[in-house]
Amino acid sequence: MLTRMLTLSALALSSLALGQAVKGADLDVTSGGKAYKSYLAAPASAAPKAAVILLHSFNGLEQGYKDLVDEMAGAGYVTLALGWQTFEKQPSDDVVRALVEDGLKTLAARKDVNMNAVGLTGFCAGGRYTMLLLPQMKQFKSGVAWYGFPDSGGTATQPKAPADFIGELTAPLLILHGTKDQPSPVASIYSYAQKLDAAGKNFKLTVYQGAPHGFLLADSKITDTYASRDGRREMLNYFGDTLK
Repeated sequence: MLTRMLTLSALALSSLALGQAVKGADLDVTSGGKAYKSYLAAPASAAPKAAVILLHSFNGLEQGYKDLVDEMAGAGYVTLALGWQTFEKQPSDDVVRALVEDGLKTLAARKDVNMNAVGLTGFCAGGRYTMLLLPQMKQFKSGVAWYGFPDSGGTATQPKAPADFIGELTAPLLILHGTKDQPSPVASIYSYAQKLDAAGKNFKLTVYQGAPHGFLLADSKITDTYASRDGRREMLNYFGDTLK
């Protein structure tokens, strides 16, 4: 019975997210004179609507992220996944920020995007970038960071950690994390949340008991687990509340 309930729940999520038939396509986003292999999907309606930039994990722009982009477009968001590892496995923060800025320009050139309602989401290293860039780039109205690294920094290519920019954060932030995350221990997330709270920042933290790092995907596909399903629901609901 439990398995049947979980299956029905997964079907309900798919039905909700894919309310509009969409199919994304590969595209190049030019930044720094280079063409970054990316992916975009949009609802069929030509009316201006909210948009989201998605930053994949350290494992690259896997098929599961493209499927998620399609799912988010089906829920009503023009969604652009930036292939930030096209030329380097670990580019500098400045390179990634420049790419995100050019991603915003790509969205701004579309007539179906409301540039006053653009969100940012990311996973793993992309979650770190979400935490890092949301305070610095005021074009984003909210962000969703999946199992990020709030204290990662202090190197030549990554000089600052996301936690260094808490004072500059003005947009709402949703944090999704698992208690069994080994690369990014949940204790660091609790500490980050305490600092956000002490600074009076608008954030929400959802922690999934037993979920490991990277719980959205397995073998490059979206997983059929509670954490994955609920995390996607949480993200869509959060953007629905904050991108208006």
